[in-house]
Amino acid sequence: MNTNLNWLKQPAQAMNETARNAAQARQGQLTKPPGALGKLEALAIQLAAMQGREKPQMSDIYISVFAGDHGVAEEGVSLFPQAVTAEMVKNFARGGAAISVLAKQLGAMMEVVNLGTAFDTGELPGVLQCNLGKGTANFTLEAAMTEGQLAAALQAGNDSAARAAKSGATLFIGGEMGIANTTAAAALACALLNLQPQQLAGPGTGLDQTGVQHKATVVARALALHAAHLNDPLETLRRLGGFEIAALTGAFIACAQRGVPVLVDGYITTAAALLAARIQPSVTSWLMYAHRSAEPGHILMLEALQAEPLLQLGMRLGEGSGAAVAVPLLQLACALHSGMATFAEAGVSEKI
Repeated sequence: MNTNLNWLKQPAQAMNETARNAAQARQGQLTKPPGALGKLEALAIQLAAMQGREKPQMSDIYISVFAGDHGVAEEGVSLFPQAVTAEMVKNFARGGAAISVLAKQLGAMMEVVNLGTAFDTGELPGVLQCNLGKGTANFTLEAAMTEGQLAAALQAGNDSAARAAKSGATLFIGGEMGIANTTAAAALACALLNLQPQQLAGPGTGLDQTGVQHKATVVARALALHAAHLNDPLETLRRLGGFEIAALTGAFIACAQRGVPVLVDGYITTAAALLAARIQPSVTSWLMYAHRSAEPGHILMLEALQAEPLLQLGMRLGEGSGAAVAVPLLQLACALHSGMATFAEAGVSEKI
């Protein structure tokens, strides 16, 4: 594999155990029974270890939405034409997409990285053009990406993580857009988890049962074609992935290396998290999981990562939208941890 990928070997930044212990001690002093705030307490302590301070903050949110088309779309695995990918990139730029609205509501910084769409978007405000081609190749016929494309897509994610870190971000959210990318995610998860396509293929943009079965058949063909090359996670990503999935994978690894917490969105981004964990296992402590997608196979990915998502709202939009919706929970966890009085401060008697 390309030597330009040596940066992936660098381990994630170590957690700050002093801050974790201080946050744990503070939780024990707040005016409430121990554990009364449930997972909110654990989140605050986890964020303290990530941020290296007893009282973590959740004020500067950085959202990167990666877009790219997939050659496997020509197999009829989506209800929508490939033109939608480029059209949605334009919609992001205009502020009309769900993630655009959510980012504005959260006061988050949002960027869009176009890695290669089948239809030209032209120059757009707030969109970084990183043209790796007019989408990936059809992975039922050949590898989705060349080695050069894979390295460039991973680096695009690294670059986004660098911008997030430079901006002082306290949280990174990666989003995605790409017609047929649920098929790529299903293929990747099958290869990484040694599961059958019927277990991972889902409705995506709204396929009926016949469409889902066709998607599973397409994934099975791809797995059979590349079977001899799926023992290495990077090669698996090159053969079965997409530009945007590779960029997400690179971003998650690079955020962990820089000490920037990541909130993973749904089905597509969890496939990238699986890859990141296989490529660099130390990243897993920096990944939090926003929600359980309505995509049926998502639960299998989450179980493989031993992940407990914050929400279950039946969402399956992508774009980073589920993660954005979960941000207020993290903000409230930090506010409660930092703002509540201790028993001593409030003059309240502790338990006997």
